[in-house]
Amino acid sequence: MTTAFSPQQNQAKPGTPPAALVVDHATKRFVVADKRRPVVAIDDVSMRLERGEIYGILGSNGSGKSTLIRLICGLLTLDSGRVEIFGHDLVREELAVKRLINRVSVDAAFFKKLSPFENLSFAARLYGLEAGSARVAALKILGRLGISERRADRPIEQMSRGMQQKVAIARALLTSPSLLLLDEPTTGLDPRSKLDVQTFIEELRTDHDATIVLTTHDLAEADRLCDRISILNDGRKVVEATPTGLKLLVAERHDQPATLEAAFMTYTGRSLDDDHEPTEDANEPD
Repeated sequence: MTTAFSPQQNQAKPGTPPAALVVDHATKRFVVADKRRPVVAIDDVSMRLERGEIYGILGSNGSGKSTLIRLICGLLTLDSGRVEIFGHDLVREELAVKRLINRVSVDAAFFKKLSPFENLSFAARLYGLEAGSARVAALKILGRLGISERRADRPIEQMSRGMQQKVAIARALLTSPSLLLLDEPTTGLDPRSKLDVQTFIEELRTDHDATIVLTTHDLAEADRLCDRISILNDGRKVVEATPTGLKLLVAERHDQPATLEAAFMTYTGRSLDDDHEPTEDANEPD
């Protein structure tokens, strides 16, 4: 159970495999037009994930969760600090890193006039996957997420928001990423679909040795899926522990109920749905 980051956490023992993900004192600032000084969206955040972990990141709207995910996958550049994925430096070895990761966001983009299968086929070509094996893999993944072959040939624009999110997850899984970044993947899903996705995430870790970073507003989801959880507040990591460890921490040290809800409120002073003052530009809402 850890409440403050120690530099030693990022150090691997000699002879051990590299960590799946190392975020070392990452900082990101944004220039906001109506403020005189840049706003710090991610403030000296560090974390280390071992292979096969599911690691949760919790925070209120605007706390920096999505910004951190974008930094890890290289969509945003760090102002200071470093990111390393399976021993590869994100800046110096960008192509090697991109072969190892994929990302699912809550606002995934598609070719809406094309079908799920056509969208996945296009992604497969971009990644250089062989067409025949990519088709088999695409149909298998879509089917596992509850999208039949018949539905897979309909235009995306005719599908519900929840179904579209499943297609986004299937597209990311098509490349068999070693590190999967899931940014609120079950937002907007009905209970049945949410359960399907959560079960599939567990199977990914068990059957494919995938390492997963999960941001979510669903505390029950975090409790079920995550080996460890970090809570962000105003761009800073304020606590890190296992789900059980967080509950014990607030119960023993803060005399609060032993729940993730109590832990979240204790370390942020907010509920999950509270909005912060703007900490990022218009394209970085979370």
